[in-house]
Parts: sequence; C-alpha cells; structure tokens
Amino acid sequence: MSSPQTSTPVSGSWRELLSSRYAPIAAVLAGGVLLEASNVYLTTSLLPTIVGDIGGAEFYAWTMMTFLLASVVSAMLVSRILTRQGAVRAYLLALGLFALGSLLCAVSPWMSALLVGRAVQGLGGGVLAGLGYALIQRALPERLWARGAALVSAMWGVGNIVGPVVGGIFAQLDAWRAPFVGLAVLSALIGLVVVRALPQTARARSSESVPWGSLVLLAGGVAAVGVAGVVPAGVGTGVALVVGVVLALWFVRHEKRSRVGILPRVTFVRGSSLGWVYLTVAVLAFAIGTEAFIPLFGQEIGGLMPFVAGLLGAALSLGWSVTQMFTANVTGVRSRRVLITVGPLTVALGLAAYGLLQHEGPSALVVALWFATLFVAGAGIGLGFPHLTVAALGSTRDEEEGAKAAAAVNTVFLIASAFSAAMAGVLVNLALPDMVGSARLLMLTFAVVSVLGMMLARGASWGIGLGADADDADDATPATTAVPRRAPDAG
Repeated sequence: MSSPQTSTPVSGSWRELLSSRYAPIAAVLAGGVLLEASNVYLTTSLLPTIVGDIGGAEFYAWTMMTFLLASVVSAMLVSRILTRQGAVRAYLLALGLFALGSLLCAVSPWMSALLVGRAVQGLGGGVLAGLGYALIQRALPERLWARGAALVSAMWGVGNIVGPVVGGIFAQLDAWRAPFVGLAVLSALIGLVVVRALPQTARARSSESVPWGSLVLLAGGVAAVGVAGVVPAGVGTGVALVVGVVLALWFVRHEKRSRVGILPRVTFVRGSSLGWVYLTVAVLAFAIGTEAFIPLFGQEIGGLMPFVAGLLGAALSLGWSVTQMFTANVTGVRSRRVLITVGPLTVALGLAAYGLLQHEGPSALVVALWFATLFVAGAGIGLGFPHLTVAALGSTRDEEEGAKAAAAVNTVFLIASAFSAAMAGVLVNLALPDMVGSARLLMLTFAVVSVLGMMLARGASWGIGLGADADDADDATPATTAVPRRAPDAG
C-alpha cells in the first residue's frame, strides 16, 4: 500500500487476489457464499421431484420461506459470532450447521422433516454468507477489498446458474437426495481449507448483547411477507403484507432508539452515508425477486424448453456477476460514485424493456432480446455493488462496528430479497390468468422502484472516497482512517 503522501493509486489486482498467498482465503470467502446461493436455486429446481416422492405439496412454498427466514435471523448475528468465536471457529460452526441441515434434507422421509433440515441449513447458510462479507476487512488488505467484495457477491450470480443446472440434472435422474449429500461433502472440504489457510482472528467478548427485540420484529416482518406469498390472493394477502410492512417500520424505529441493535450505530448518525448504502443495496436486491418468475414466463409466453427457460432466468444474475468483475477495477472517486448512481437506472431500463417485449408467440429475435435486456438489468446491479460494500466497510473506525457494517450488507440483501419475492408473487397473481399482463405488471412495477432507487444511490455514493481530494484522484488514504465528509441526511 502506498504512503498517503503519494498519489500512487491504492489498488490491488485480480492476479494478487488469486495468488498463492490470498487464493485460499478468497476460496473460503467465496465458497461459503456459493454454498448458500446455489442451495437456494438447487432446491427450487428439485422441489417437484421431492414432492412427488415424499408428498407435502401444500407446504411447497414453505421450503423456501423456512430457509430464507432462518438465514435472515442468523445473518443478523454474524458480527457477534465472529467477535466471540474468531474467524476459524465461526466458519466451522456455520459449515457444520449447513452440512447437518443438508444431511437432514437428504434423509427426510416426509415434508416436515425436510422443513427442519431447511431451517438448520438456513441458520448455517446465513452465517456463511455474512462471514463472506465481514471477513473481507479482516482477512484481506484494503487494496483488495473491492475485488474481494466483487468475488463474494458474484457467487450469488454463479449460484443462480450452478444451482438450477445441477438440480435439473439430478431431478432428471430422479436422485434428489444426492445433491444434498454433495452439499454436506463440500462443506467438509471448505472446512479443511478454513483450518489450514484462514488467518486466526482475536476472540473477545462482544460489546453488545443479542438484540432480541430487533430479531423478533424483523423475523416477524419477513415471516408475514412470506405468508403473503403462500396464502391465496385476496384479503389474507393484503393483511399479511400490511403486517409485514408495519413490523419492518417498527424494526427501523426500534433500531434507531435501542442501545442494542442489528445495524451499526453509525447507520443512524446524522450525515452518515451508511443508511443510504443499505437502502441502495435493498433496491438493487429488490430486482432479484423477478428471477423466480422469469423461467415461468419463458415457458408460458415464449414456449421455451425448461432448460432454456432456466437459462433465461439466470441471465439477470449473469449480467450482475460479469459486470462487477470489471467495475471492481475502477478506483477513481468520481467514477465509483457515478457507477453507484446509474446502477438503479440501468436496472430499471432492463426490466422495463423486458416487460414491454412480452407478447404471445415471440420470434427468435425477441427471445434473444429477452436475454439481452435481462443481462442489462443484472449489469445495473453489478455496476456499483462492489463499491457499496467497500463504502460500508469504511464507514467506521471501530473493528467490530466495521464487521457489523459489512455483514449487514448481506442481511439487508436477504431481507430485501424476501420482501421482493413476496411482492412479485402478489403482482403476478393480480393479472392472472393473463400471463403477458402478469409479466408486464411485475417488470414495470419493479422498474419504477429501481428508478426511485437513483435518489437513494446519490446519498450512498457519498460513502465513496471519504476524505479524498475533491478531484477525481484515486484514493490514497484508507477510508477507515479518513475524516468523513458530510453526506446528505438520510432522515
């Protein structure tokens, strides 16, 4: 790292991150998130075969809701687990829970047992995903933070491709239990790398107790929104959504006033950009809620084969993953701020274009444009996402608060994904049986939400280059030691 007195860019390279020194650490950080991400989509593709074997069709949607809710709850505790257990023990605990849950799923004789396994999987997976972000700060030098963040968050896109492909293959072979065994084996292999390569971090007593009030409020809100996606469309859906929104707002109010919270205290400090960072992450994650229905639209509207429709569903995540591998190389303060700001607009343009292109009996050219527009929407997420994570990492000088700020990126992402998936289901049901109408309503509504996200992104961009020169020079001073420049007020 160059001296603050020089103007030499403080920027590592992909070659350095993947060198023999840092490659094992990068593999652990990315591998844990990939387990969580691929499991989400793998299970979805296996569910028809699972239900056909052990029954429980009435609980079809609960397999995802149970996993996601457990992930959200455990993700909130990442910084405390990391502080109290240290990096190695925290990872082994998370991998052990994930492996145990996977084995429970593999041997499940009925749906209720599978739901238990999914809950245990979610507890381990939420910690794994959170550690992938939180340990960037502790396990990698600052010059590699942006690339580490890009690699870790890209695993969600990779999981959206690997999960459906692997799940589809084993579903075709009528061997749905084998992938869950495979997940347990992979967990054990990553555990070996953790023991051999991950640096030890100091263990200490966390300065805060468990925020039970916040946990109950937010878990209740997520559960209520999950129920809204399960119950038949009508009054019950509306009531569940209202309850979910009320509990979410109550959670924010409680976080502001409570001495013990899930989000770092700097989130609510007047002039801090961290609140804007989380809101922007939430808006970008909201677009992910469309992915569950894109394969359905491809089959019902475009007449595509299931495998091709599955690839269509992965186009958005592919755009996200590919784009951020390039945008993570951007080091100029002004350039990174622009990327964060235009990201939501790019998402909106892609979703809106895809929605407007929906019509029965599309030509091959139109289908190709479906892939292209979804890729563009995903690229909008990838434009600024790595730099949003870095902005969160550099939001405070306190090490535990910094870890909490980074881990909360994943928590916010999971929460927003849960809300968006439920809302997507409601919007699709409103226009049924007109599938074209459902696709347009879903995509255009989410496009409007993404446009509104541009205003949030402007506030988030102030978390980039705090203390840097006013010109477009590359950052030479670590964000964690800089004097913060005042950001627009979040409240």
